[in-house]
Parts: sequence; C-alpha cells; structure tokens
Amino acid sequence: MTRWRVSVLLSAAIAISYLDRQALSVAVLAIQHDIPLTNVQFSQLQVAFLLAYALMYAGGGALVDALGTRRGLLAIMIGWSLATASHGLATGFRSLLLSRFLLGVGEGGGFPAATKAVSEWFPVNERSTAMGVINAGTAVGAVVAPPAIALILGVANWRWVFFSTGAVGLIWTIWWLRNYHAPAAETSAGSAEATMPWRRLFGFREVWGLVVAKFLSDAAWYFYLFWLPKYLYDVRGFDVRRVGTYAWIPYAAAGVGCLAGGWFSSWLLTRGTSVNVSRKVALGASAALMPLIVFVTHAPTSLAIVLFSIAFFGQQSWSTLVMIVPADLFDRRVVGSVAGLVGFGGALGGVVFNLVVGRVLDSGLGYGTVFAIVGSFHVIAFAVILVTIPVIRPLSRLAVETVEDYGARERSERATRAERG
Repeated sequence: MTRWRVSVLLSAAIAISYLDRQALSVAVLAIQHDIPLTNVQFSQLQVAFLLAYALMYAGGGALVDALGTRRGLLAIMIGWSLATASHGLATGFRSLLLSRFLLGVGEGGGFPAATKAVSEWFPVNERSTAMGVINAGTAVGAVVAPPAIALILGVANWRWVFFSTGAVGLIWTIWWLRNYHAPAAETSAGSAEATMPWRRLFGFREVWGLVVAKFLSDAAWYFYLFWLPKYLYDVRGFDVRRVGTYAWIPYAAAGVGCLAGGWFSSWLLTRGTSVNVSRKVALGASAALMPLIVFVTHAPTSLAIVLFSIAFFGQQSWSTLVMIVPADLFDRRVVGSVAGLVGFGGALGGVVFNLVVGRVLDSGLGYGTVFAIVGSFHVIAFAVILVTIPVIRPLSRLAVETVEDYGARERSERATRAERG
C-alpha cells in the first residue's frame, strides 16, 4: 500500500466524521418540529459533543499509541458510526444530548490516529502535504452535508439523516480492514516504550504552546462549523433548500485551504527553507486572514458568503499546519498522545466558546459581538506559538530518552514486584 493511498483512506474517514457532526446543524430546522430547541439548548448539544470529543481526543491519542493505528481507528470508527445512528432514535432534548455526547466519544480519536499514521508513513518534507490531503476530508464531509441532508429531508423524515450517515461509517470500516496495513517499521503496539504519562508530556513547553494555540483557533472553528447554518436560518432568512444550495461554499474553501496550507509549507521546504520557517510563515499567513470575519454582519449575503469562505480557508490552512507540528517535534512513538492532548485543548476551546455564543445570542447582543471576538483568536494563537516554540525542530532525542527512561523504570518496577511475590 502506497503512502498516498493511506492519506486518501484517512481523508475519507475524516470526511465521514464531518458529515456526521454536521448533520445536526443542517437538519436542526426539521428536528425542531419534533424537539423544540432554544439557542442555549442548541449550544448545549454542541458542548456535549465537544466535551466528550475533548476527553476522547486525549484518550484516543493514547489508545492509538497502545493499539496501533489499524486497530485503534477501527474501534473509533465503529463507535462513532453507531453513535451517529442513535440520533435518529432521539425522542427529546435529553436523548439527543446523550447521542451527541456518544458521538464525541467516538470521533475523538480520529485526528490523533491520522497524525500518527502520517508520522509513520511520510518523510518530513511530505508531511504537511499529506496532512493537507487528510484534513481536506473535513471540507469534503462539510460540503457534502448540506445538499445531501437537504435531499434526504426532501424524501424522508429527519431521523433517516442519522441512520444513513451512520451506515456510511460502518461501510468505511470494511474498506479500512481490507486496505490498511501498518508499515513494516512500525513499533509494535503496547510495548513499554510506546507510551508515557501525560504529566511527562506536559513537561514540554511546546506541548503547552500547541494546546493553548489550538484552544483559541478551534474555539473559532467550532463556532463556524456548528453555527453557520443556524446563522443563515436566523439572520439571513434561509430555508433548508437555500442552506443546501449555499452553505457548502465556505466548506469548499476550507478544503482548498487544507491543501494550500500544506502544499505551501512543503514547497518552502523543497526550496531549502527550514522546517521552522516553512511552518511559521504558512501559519502566520493563515492567521492574517481571520480578522476579516468582523465585517460579515455589515455585508450583503453574497459578500458574507465570500467572507465566510476566506475565514474557512484560513482556518483549515492553519489547522493542517498545527496538526503536523507534533510530528515535527516529537518521536513517533508518542506523537499520537501529543496530538491527542493538542486536540483536547482545541475541543475544550470549542466547549467554552459555544457556551459563550449561546448566552451572547440569547441575551440580545447579536452576532456582531461574536464575530468581533472570533476574529482575534488565530492572531493571538500565532503569537502563543512564536513565544512557546522559538524553533520548530525535532525533539526526538529528548523525547526518546524520556520514553525509554520511563519504560526502563516500568520494567524495573515490574521485576521488583515479581521478585516480591
């Protein structure tokens, strides 16, 4: 199996995850006929997903390091596909909330698994391009979601939206089992050297910097992801058909951003630029686009879609690069755990800001206040990365020593316990 086929296979998994998580936002108007939802309740549904997603992002990274990429992602996909289908059985807000929580539990390990696979299959000069291909799956899923869900709603009850999307994920697991096999050099899963406690990972300031930066940037991303269809419904007067017609455009721009950010950084590397400069130049250029979103509330609808598209482009260019930095810094035996912690920070940012958005909107302050806040997040996040990671370069020597020291101590302690009986 070639490494680029691996990236396409993982991109398909990420596309399915975004199709699943977008289903609620796109179908919310139909759902509200059976289950009325306030803005605060809508935000609580997203928070339920994100809170579970945050916890499992960290746990999922450790799970993938322990089980290996193949078995780890298989378990993760089965879990989230069943959780997606369970939305269709909801009878009220609480059961919908539970399904949303279970979806977050399932999806949390997807990106850590992808980051680990990239570190295993790709050389450093190809990693950002590969992650761009994988991350483009976010846009594919989000682009497909509005028209596909509108089509389903046109011929069936909203519950079939979730039954159908859940089935797609289960079909993917067959493709995964038949086509994905670990590279020959992969470290065997579950060995004492293959993992280390999170408290030791937090001894690296680079981990803290990435977690905080991801907290800020993903606070913005999850706002866009979950609230764009609702904004179009509530403020721009769209119906389901118009959302299906127009809401995919910013997500398509996000896909271009994934590919462009990853390609640009890889191109700089091929021109002889260091990893540090190639990553930071691309990250800075991505962050510079984000403040334009503050103008969206003053723009006509067509220009508003353009501004959303620019923001989505910049966000996913940024996201591609931030997700590959753990592989630039850390040994591949712990990169899944590091990526999991970084993703935990991002999902937690989504939790906090979704709660803030619900309260701000129900208090009457309006979307203008929200966009003013969200437009600053990436710029601050970039500053955090500059301060905490002065140079992006491999920390493999230090990371490997830490892992091996921990593994040696664990073996020694097990031997001592065995001698004592």
